[in-house]
Amino acid sequence: MTRLQDTAFSMLDLVPIRDTGTEAEALANSLQLARHVEALGFQRFWLAEHHNMDGVASSATAVLVGYIAAGTSRIRVGSGGVMLPNHAPLVVAEQFGTLATLYPGRIDLGLGRAPGADRTTLMALRRSADDGEDFPEHVSTLQALLGPAQPGQKLFAVPGTDTRVPIWLLGSSLFSAQLAAQRGLPYAFASHFAPRMLHQALRIYRDNFQPSATLDKPYVMVGVPLQAAPTNEEAEYIATTAYQRALALIRGHSLKLVPPVPSMASRWLPHEQDAVGNLYGLAVIGGPERVKQRLDMIVEQTQADEIIFTCDMYDQAHRLRACEIVAALRD
Repeated sequence: MTRLQDTAFSMLDLVPIRDTGTEAEALANSLQLARHVEALGFQRFWLAEHHNMDGVASSATAVLVGYIAAGTSRIRVGSGGVMLPNHAPLVVAEQFGTLATLYPGRIDLGLGRAPGADRTTLMALRRSADDGEDFPEHVSTLQALLGPAQPGQKLFAVPGTDTRVPIWLLGSSLFSAQLAAQRGLPYAFASHFAPRMLHQALRIYRDNFQPSATLDKPYVMVGVPLQAAPTNEEAEYIATTAYQRALALIRGHSLKLVPPVPSMASRWLPHEQDAVGNLYGLAVIGGPERVKQRLDMIVEQTQADEIIFTCDMYDQAHRLRACEIVAALRD
């Protein structure tokens, strides 16, 4: 068997909203996508936390995890991730402890260190801009609250205590790689939008990994943007929706999905094209043969244990089809 056949596939959904769509449609599409990839044998379906973005309906991450878990039966469901600076650890422990009690053995808690929001949003969340400095301490608090009760313990998550919800550390730089290695936790790199430091972060994680009660060896998940279609030409056309969204992010415009276009040439300046190219540096775009070649290369270079795909497409049917194409590559 090839390494690609040994690599788990998962899905990360930002619950995108279309320019002509609604939040309710986006949420329904997310559940349909989760059911679809569950049937295809994907291992996880994660939801990202974002706030104050008009094209992203994944702000209430824990609520969405429950919604997806209730509508599926086997696939693991979790956060990719909860941005811990935005939340009190006790509240996170109670939320995910409750989810783990309702859906035992199916809930993951991925944690991010960045707030992922501007100062106005941070103030609305009643958090301060430097809360990320307490990330290691807050991770320890969560591990304690979700672990077994200890003698003399005074603070409990109910539900939560002894649920042992698996904690993952997520990152797009080197800090979380070092912390995940020290704690012996699984590590997910956000290369679906920030691939620049991927290989350096994975080296740090693997070189410094300390076995723990959670893991006896490193476990790596790599984020990959997926734009698969029956032909290279159609995939490249469909991918212009994702390019336009990235360009809108750079320009501070609406992040709602817009239809694909025949060419991006007249839509961006050279430096903007470079910036979008950097964001999508690890993207897999093409027909089945090109997609397989690209994924084989990514797995060989990263030795990833798991790939978690993002798949922002204007047409929901195209998202479902892309997942079918990539799942078939391991047959």
